[in-house]
Amino acid sequence: MRIQQLALGAAALMLSTLPGFAGDCSQAIAETQAKIDAKLGAAASAGRAAPESSAATMHRQPTPGSITTAETKLGDVSSETAQTVRVAMTRAREADRAGDQRGCEQALADAQRALGP
Repeated sequence: MRIQQLALGAAALMLSTLPGFAGDCSQAIAETQAKIDAKLGAAASAGRAAPESSAATMHRQPTPGSITTAETKLGDVSSETAQTVRVAMTRAREADRAGDQRGCEQALADAQRALGP
């Protein structure tokens, strides 16, 4: 199994265990997160492979930050895109918890715009 696929799977698992508060926008957040995961998975599968880091050989789970760093170093995802998407998804979840449907929708639109087609 390629390290990127393992890392993306771990990231998806970590994101799926975040505390959930089912607001009006929660389904749209889940759908957008699925699109993000699919796009990152496709980029990682098509991209170059890198040697395992020493941390990867110590039975440690990758963090979303370490995955983003690895993908950025390989050129699969730009650091600006990763940061923009991460911030937009955080804003969407916060808006959803606050009951701000419009803010949530705007944040999701920002995330999708950053991801591209």
